[in-house]
Amino acid sequence: MQQILKDKIIEVCDKKIAVKGEHVGVSFYAFFKNKNDNPELLLEAATWWIKTHRLDHFEKAVKIKSLVE
Repeated sequence: MQQILKDKIIEVCDKKIAVKGEHVGVSFYAFFKNKNDNPELLLEAATWWIKTHRLDHFEKAVKIKSLVE
């Protein structure tokens, strides 16, 4: 996984955890704007999420952060 994607995932998870607590869930779409301005990075995130780790659509942010770190 590209470092830029790792950094973005950790940043988003940290923000969501700070606002909503450790039980907040995220999907891989949470790391991207509504406008798909980087389809390659979105595909990389989806592949990591779905194929590599076989995660559910929503997972706890703390779990995702831990997997990335």
